[in-house]
Amino acid sequence: MKNFKKQIAFLLTLILAAAVLSACGTTKPTVSKEENGEKGEKVEEKGKEESNAKSNPVTLTTVSMFGGTDPNAANYQAINEQFMKDYDYITIEDDSQSSDQDWKAKIAADFAVGNEPDVIQYFTDANASDVLAANKLVSIEEIKKSYPNYAGDTLDSALIAAANPDGVERAVPTTGYWEGLFCNKDLFDQYGLELPTDWDKMETAIKTFKENGIIPIAVSLNNVPHYWIEFLMLSAAGPEDYAIVPKTAPEDWCKGLAMFKTLRDMGAFPVDTDTIDNDFAGELFKNKQAAMQLDGSWYAGGVPDQENTVVTAFPVIPGGKAPAGSMVGGISSGFYITKKAWDDPDKRDAAAKFVMAHTNKDAVTTYWGGNGQAAAKVDPLDDMTPLGISGLNYSSAATCISAPTDSRLSQEAYNILVAGIVDVSTGARTPEDLLNEVLQVNAK
Repeated sequence: MKNFKKQIAFLLTLILAAAVLSACGTTKPTVSKEENGEKGEKVEEKGKEESNAKSNPVTLTTVSMFGGTDPNAANYQAINEQFMKDYDYITIEDDSQSSDQDWKAKIAADFAVGNEPDVIQYFTDANASDVLAANKLVSIEEIKKSYPNYAGDTLDSALIAAANPDGVERAVPTTGYWEGLFCNKDLFDQYGLELPTDWDKMETAIKTFKENGIIPIAVSLNNVPHYWIEFLMLSAAGPEDYAIVPKTAPEDWCKGLAMFKTLRDMGAFPVDTDTIDNDFAGELFKNKQAAMQLDGSWYAGGVPDQENTVVTAFPVIPGGKAPAGSMVGGISSGFYITKKAWDDPDKRDAAAKFVMAHTNKDAVTTYWGGNGQAAAKVDPLDDMTPLGISGLNYSSAATCISAPTDSRLSQEAYNILVAGIVDVSTGARTPEDLLNEVLQVNAK
């Protein structure tokens, strides 16, 4: 009996050893997406879950202006929701609101007392002065040292335009607006004219249209001449000197405004440019009674002929210092990372990923939606009109983006400038005299 038990024990041992050896010799088959799409996706998801499980849980506090009735509020929240699915170890605590004065005061107070969020989408211009004074925002240059792809899809010109007043780039923008020269290309084609990509072509177009009863340029000099003020002074002075606010009239600014008289003497404007309003001038262009009009990106959607209307860069005036492709436009907000988040290793990574999720090409395309200026390298939307595509190509090719004149002058000073353009165009007043009055009032 004893020997029988030993034989049974020995037999069980052999069976167990064989089972172990069999298990060790079995290789689990590899499942790829190519072999089985569904199983491949599960493998990828499992890998992402395992990767996320290795990361420490992070709660990221975020603030944006995509709140209230903002048309991009839903887009912002949708990106946040997808972000938390992609990185399930990150929880977003968001407090986005409409950017009214009360909200701006609250944000400034939060930064002052150390209650700033980890990431904030906020103004980049003088409206951010209180927040910038707290010195709690990280520069893009510093972030790129750790995350080289940060702001990787963003246009260089957009980053420069979104720089803070001290010249430091801290915010990654999503969208802005542009101003450009709208042209009825079918009228140019009808008279065998090239688009006014340089000043010689502009003068040729003005002369030809004038001779054939077409108003060369639709503009109301008494109501809304400011697009021309901006582009003429920018073209003459170049981006740097255009952006300053001097104490006395600069020679280049005067040279730019003097072009109003030159253009008027050439017959470039409607004969009643001193009395019509801007809406009437716009109708002249839309009805093909005028060949060109300077306006903003918001004007494009109201142009009836989306097929034969294009946007071009403003040609540099004779002796002008601006590079070809200079554009007047605005990018006044962007995403910042605060030092509070940057100094926390876990939050640093989460914050960088968050901003990249909102400023990559796909996200910017969503925010942009075909309207205004996309700050990233986006592709045309499937339903965009030829005019929409023209506006996108124009703004994307801008060599520099300069803010409009009224962003630097007091309202009173700016009103004096606008009101004096008719007299400058007729020669009743010199550009120097007008600009000196404007700058004196601005200095008060």
